[in-house]
Amino acid sequence: MSGSYDEAYDEHGEPRPHYAEVLDALDDPASLAAEIKHRLRARQVTFSAAPDGVYALDPVPRIVTEPEWSELQAGIGQRLLALDAFVADVYGDGRVFAEGLLRREDVEASPHYEPAMRGASPSRWISFAGLDIARCQDGRFRVIEDNTRMASGLAYAIAGRETLRELLAVAPPQPDLSLAYGELALALHDAAPAGVDEPRVVILSEGPSAAGWWEHERFARELCAPLVTLADLEHRDGRLVAWIDGRVRAVDVVYLRAEEDRFTAPDGSPTAIGEALLEPSAAGAVAVVNAPGVGVADDKLVHGRVDELVQFYLGQEALLPSVPSRPVTADEDLDDLVVKPRGEMGGEGVVIWKHADERTRSETRAAIAAEPGRWIGQELVRLSVHPTFVDGGLEPRHVDLRPYALLSADGVRVLPAAISRVALERGSLVVNSGQGGGAKDTWVRE
Repeated sequence: MSGSYDEAYDEHGEPRPHYAEVLDALDDPASLAAEIKHRLRARQVTFSAAPDGVYALDPVPRIVTEPEWSELQAGIGQRLLALDAFVADVYGDGRVFAEGLLRREDVEASPHYEPAMRGASPSRWISFAGLDIARCQDGRFRVIEDNTRMASGLAYAIAGRETLRELLAVAPPQPDLSLAYGELALALHDAAPAGVDEPRVVILSEGPSAAGWWEHERFARELCAPLVTLADLEHRDGRLVAWIDGRVRAVDVVYLRAEEDRFTAPDGSPTAIGEALLEPSAAGAVAVVNAPGVGVADDKLVHGRVDELVQFYLGQEALLPSVPSRPVTADEDLDDLVVKPRGEMGGEGVVIWKHADERTRSETRAAIAAEPGRWIGQELVRLSVHPTFVDGGLEPRHVDLRPYALLSADGVRVLPAAISRVALERGSLVVNSGQGGGAKDTWVRE
């Protein structure tokens, strides 16, 4: 597609060297795609937001070179360390406000700011995170959004590798990604309150109604962590407890996977999740992954300033910069922007202005006018394209990249498992799986 960087083909239409073997092996992509779908359905790898309810895995893997991956790892690690320091500062000393880099009233206006966490000192603010990264027209990577609240999709990335390695004629460079489960388990244990050496970890979900229920169940098996719902949780003697197999058990770590991740409602009252988790988390009696209030790091107003936060907290130039963004008003020209509400994720409320109809534009302007300061405009980036199976053949479709990283006492560890999300409609820049996008297995090769 004109103007977009092509991941697999160079400017002369020739396969890039690291793609040649894979593209040569794709002699019958239709049969491969059908068999992938059959196996995923047989394994019940479900995602309820997908059109047919099955994880939408494309047969053509996305390949990142080792040098590119090394640059990404360094940039991701730097960025997450800065964001973790920022969250601790927001609820602690507030140096970022005193130095005038951000205004306290702007950050505290975030839908995910949690006043109850002021002065709290969880053992870890951010334990598990993902970034949504675009390769821009110049071939460089930049961050579209940070995801410190709830980075979903890791289990799907592993399932995609397990499926594709059995079917593709070319072996992936790392056929087994399941060790990532063990690394996530260690990160959850590392987040436990001080003095807890053998923490009991539970996974909090809505239950089978959740779009990613398959992933929640897979995590429960692989992490040896019971799945619970809010109905299973109680407060007893200052502790959080859960009913597990008919018995009450003390809980030390909650891996939060519920789709409602706000702890405080707009009117200031606690949400159901807030009722269960906010008080024990603020008191240090239980660790939530990630901690209540870390959503200020995801806030799209803050996203536009992360490059400066890297310099402020680490004294370094940002290796993986943000796609530029800024607050917008209802009456300005928005033609070259992607307009987003500050506090949503999953593509909710996002409007690509050039592609929007007049009704959507009018409704969005009205929403901006009704809630000034709650919307940002991000520079429109033409995401890179990748050969994708559509309607019986391969066509270029826009992709982004979601790598996953763990934060612990040892620093940041970027996992080898990553997903490339793909827009399945011609020309669409909407890659989010909850908005009709698909996914690609992502390889790292020399």
